[in-house]
Order: sequence, then C-alpha cells, then structure tokens
Amino acid sequence: MSLMVLGGTLSLLLLLLSTHQHRCRHRSRAWEWQRGGKEVEEKEEEGGQEGRAAVSDFRDFLQLATGKHPAASSSSMAEGPVSTSEVETSFQKFAVHGDSKATGKEMNGKNFAKICKDCLIIDGKNVTTTDVDIVFTKVKSKSARVITFEQFIMALTELGPKRYKGKSKEEALQLLYGLIVGKEPANAGITRPAKAAAVDRLTDTSKYTGTHKERFGESGKGKGKVGREDIPDMSGYVAAYKGSGSYDDKVKES
Repeated sequence: MSLMVLGGTLSLLLLLLSTHQHRCRHRSRAWEWQRGGKEVEEKEEEGGQEGRAAVSDFRDFLQLATGKHPAASSSSMAEGPVSTSEVETSFQKFAVHGDSKATGKEMNGKNFAKICKDCLIIDGKNVTTTDVDIVFTKVKSKSARVITFEQFIMALTELGPKRYKGKSKEEALQLLYGLIVGKEPANAGITRPAKAAAVDRLTDTSKYTGTHKERFGESGKGKGKVGREDIPDMSGYVAAYKGSGSYDDKVKES
C-alpha cells in the first residue's frame, strides 16, 4: 500500500510539473503576441482548467485505490439482486439427488437438509440442523412429505434472519440466494470397492479349483449356463469320442 501511495505521489508531482510548463509556454507566447490579448487569456485559463482537472482525476484515483472514494464503496456493496430462476436451478439439482424417480419440482426433508448443509446455510451457530428441520415442518403441508419451490423460498425467508442477524428479511434472503446459486449436491462419502490382498486373492479365477474352475474360462470370463449345468450331448456320438464333427472334413478330402 505504501508503494502505491509513493508511486501516486511521484505521478502527482510529474503532473503538476507538466501543468506548470504548460502555463509557462502560454505566458511566453503572450509576450510574442502583440494583439489578441483576450485570446491569450482564454488559452491560459483553458490550460489552468486542464491542470486542475488532471489533479482532481488523480486525487479520485488515489481515493479509489485506498477504498475511500464513495464510488468504490458503493460498487463493492451494490450488487444486482439474484433472480429466483437461478435459485430454482440449484433447487432442482438438489431435489433429484439420490432419487431416480424425482422430477425436480418437489424436495424432501433429507435433500432440504443437504442443500442447507452443502450451501453453508447451516453454520452450526446461528442455524443448526434442528432449525432446518423445524422450518421444513413449518412450511410444508400437513400431510405432505415434500415441499415445492415456493415453499422452499418461504423456508429461506424464515432462515435468513437467523443466519444473518441484524439484516432485514429481504437482505438476508438475497444473501442466502448468493450461497445457493451455482451449487450442486456434493457426493461426499461414496462407498468405493475395497482394494486388499485378500479381495484380490478371492477374485482371481486362475486359482479356483473343482467345479468353480469349470465355471470360468482362461480369461476369467464366466461361461454362463455351460459352466453351471451338464448339458447332454445330442450329436449321436458316443461319450468321450474325440472325432466329433470330423466326418465332413474327411469326405471333402476324399
């Protein structure tokens, strides 16, 4: 920050020096001109205005850099309101999470708690899981087990002042919108197959013996019904005859 102020001071000095030189040139021209004194005065006044404007612009730049300018504070705080359509997109993603039959138009209590947890609405201090369950029960219909998007907005309106104390309902609701927009369900805690020596040994078909060995081929792929059942040979040859199917080849050779 000190380097920025130092650099700004140097730039200000250079700017003032340039303005001084500019005014000096106008004064020298005034001595050369014997006529048009009024024109000389107008040009001198114009140069002074340009210098004052440049200094004013540089002062505004320093105030913006240090965050003391009114425009800097208003631009950082005044962000456009979040539309409910963006919130509804995230609502639909969480509504279908873990339920292949869900349409995305309604959300159950489990997914409502999940969206509150994943989007950090639940902070463990102002808003807890108990608060979320109470609000869900409050906004849903008596006999229903799910809530619609409109009821979801009602629930956020209830949770907003709890999450952001000291804010109005409208401000708190917009802040909650900002937490939800663009979020998707987190797939934490997915069960993954174990990788251990014991598991590898039990699934290695090359080490199978007896009837289990007959159920798999050399590549480890199952043989299906052939490996599970004894299918009778209906070809007409006697058992253990190894020349089955060779008659046609012998006829062709002859």
